[in-house]
Amino acid sequence: MNAYLFRSLMLTCAVLTGCASYQPKPITPAQLARNFEQRTLTNGALRAYLEREAGHPIKPWPLPHWNRELLTLAAYYYSPALDIARAQWDASKAGIEVAGAIPNPVLQLPFQYSTVNPGPGRPYTTGLGLDIPIETAHKRGYRIDQASHLSEAARLNIRNEAWKTHSQVREALLSLFAARKRTALLTQKVATQQHILDMMKKREAVGETAEPDINLAVLFLKQAQTDLVASGSASQDALARLANAMGLPVVALESAQFDLDEFERPGAAPPPAEARRAAIFNRADLLGSLARYEAAEGALQLEIAKQYPDIHIGLGYTYDTGTNKIGFGLAGITLPIFDRNEGGIAQAEAKRAEAAANTAALQDKIINDLDHALEHYRTSLNVLRLSAVRLSTEQKQLRSQATSFDAGAIDRPALAQAKANYQTSAIARLNDVVAAQQAAGALEDAMQRPLSPSTPNWTTTQKRILR
Repeated sequence: MNAYLFRSLMLTCAVLTGCASYQPKPITPAQLARNFEQRTLTNGALRAYLEREAGHPIKPWPLPHWNRELLTLAAYYYSPALDIARAQWDASKAGIEVAGAIPNPVLQLPFQYSTVNPGPGRPYTTGLGLDIPIETAHKRGYRIDQASHLSEAARLNIRNEAWKTHSQVREALLSLFAARKRTALLTQKVATQQHILDMMKKREAVGETAEPDINLAVLFLKQAQTDLVASGSASQDALARLANAMGLPVVALESAQFDLDEFERPGAAPPPAEARRAAIFNRADLLGSLARYEAAEGALQLEIAKQYPDIHIGLGYTYDTGTNKIGFGLAGITLPIFDRNEGGIAQAEAKRAEAAANTAALQDKIINDLDHALEHYRTSLNVLRLSAVRLSTEQKQLRSQATSFDAGAIDRPALAQAKANYQTSAIARLNDVVAAQQAAGALEDAMQRPLSPSTPNWTTTQKRILR
């Protein structure tokens, strides 16, 4: 008996030696902080990633100028939000393996000692048995289907997070473009207002200008100076937002040069039917919601299948006080008498209805957001066209005033005021350009697809983020 038990235990140990072992991977706040601070735009590994994803050599390195496409790829490389989404996808893929696992048989080692020996053999009963569970009604297949759809939803969430990163990089660069352009225009306007004030003070000294006119000039100068300071602060805020979207410390971007010329030219509005089709068939969050609905369908099928009991087959050998017995038969079967899983089925049906309602509500919101964004973008483009006409008129007026000044028809303060008026119109024009680009960004978000053909192809980009 001792030799028999020893062999059984050795067999069990041999099976268990194939198990995975725990590998610790400790992290500390100090280590995380060091890793974050070491991230740069000059990293050799980043260059290799950019070359692989862009499909062409990146020369020279470090890059003298960064455009939006390369900054977006760098954000995909560093983004912590994408790291989280990828980790969630890995966990969901492991869930498929869990769902597909076949139940292990249970090893049984019964032992019983008889104080009164009824047989000719030794006064105990021992043996070796297996309880082999067999799942019925395709339960394993339903579990795999449910886990597969949840994994697909997690994969689509990577696309959704990637678009959010794409959008955040665009918004930050647009804010940086607006702040830097506004700073340049306001710097000129401050100089012009200062020039006007200086000339008016000289006129005041000879009695040609009244004090209220001086006060008004001072007010215009102070307002321009205040706007200039605010514009500089907005530039720093935009740089911080860009660093946050890319997963980089701000210091890594302070010396970088950015190519922001694309924001000068808003793209054309797409046809409504094309935009709606792109939103319905391209939105990763909507596709993910559909995948979660399919998972709820699988969960309901599984709960219905649980009405049918699993079977346990018993197989083994028993030594019973001198008698050798080999057993084979049903070790157990659950009888669905008191509980036919009505509660689990009802809960799964309710969750399926909830998933359907969430999907329908999301699609309604997408369509409404798209219609609003498309109309708003069209309006912004119309305003931008009118703004261009107004700025062109102001430019003609400035040239006319310059010609009049050269002819001696107007004095220098009048010419300076014409320059100030043109600079005010130029700032208003910039505001309209930014508003149109913001509307374009909202429309892109509604479709989850870029408007401009110069931006990265989103279909190709979907493959880049699944590294």
